[in-house]
Amino acid sequence: MSKPNATPIRVIEETPGYWRAVFDYPPFNVVDGDVFQALQDLLVRMETSETLRVVVFESALLDFYLSHFDLTGKLGNVMTGLGPSGLPILMDTFVRLTKVPVVSLARIRGCVRGVSSEFVLACDMRFASRENTKLGHPELGVGLHPGGGGTERLPHLVGRGRALEIVLSANDFDGDTAERYGYVNRSLPDAELDGFVDTLARRIASFDRRALAAAKNLVNQVSLPPSDRLLAAFTSFGTALGWPEAQSRVRAVLDRGLQCNADFEKNWPETLGALGVPESTSASR
Repeated sequence: MSKPNATPIRVIEETPGYWRAVFDYPPFNVVDGDVFQALQDLLVRMETSETLRVVVFESALLDFYLSHFDLTGKLGNVMTGLGPSGLPILMDTFVRLTKVPVVSLARIRGCVRGVSSEFVLACDMRFASRENTKLGHPELGVGLHPGGGGTERLPHLVGRGRALEIVLSANDFDGDTAERYGYVNRSLPDAELDGFVDTLARRIASFDRRALAAAKNLVNQVSLPPSDRLLAAFTSFGTALGWPEAQSRVRAVLDRGLQCNADFEKNWPETLGALGVPESTSASR
């Protein structure tokens, strides 16, 4: 198995106003404490740059954009430490990304699940490969629930019913379905994705930085969930991590190959309905 790179994110400065941030953390771009630290470091650069206008977040791994939260516990202080906003680091990272006066675009290929979905939801815009996107929230299938903003951001984008479908089904959604629901801005043929996002990023980067920041701030004022609501979901998620049934289901998916078997990692939400049957379920009538 490949060892993770020392730095999970490579930054390519295409122009002073346009950067690409490339997730490159093999084998699966699992989101752990090192990924959050890299995002925190990048946010400082984004917040202090005087020329930057747009950042495109993409992956060097064809099958994995960002896979999911590290379920083996390598989270560092993500759940306990506080970021510059005063929120826990997990929440701080996403809230600062939504509010930084820089436009963020997610160029999505591969698997994007759980906290990784919450990351792209915190980006300003999302563009997905039609042929190669698996986007979703499998937390319910391992006895948990979203805790990084998924339950707060999804209803605003897709509506209540579809948000419940995404969260309660714990299943994957392809690029076309995600576009139809409003989960992503557009689903594009894979061969066209890079060119479309690059053209949009360069167009945005050509505009006045002060006007871009003001426009983003005005949209934020009518579209972002309040921090106290995000914090309540985060706190509930932290509690859920200690539930015995959640710990049992997490062990089950790890035992089946999560975070070590590539084939299982690509498709594991398909197995969640068969992890176990509640004891109270009676025989078929």
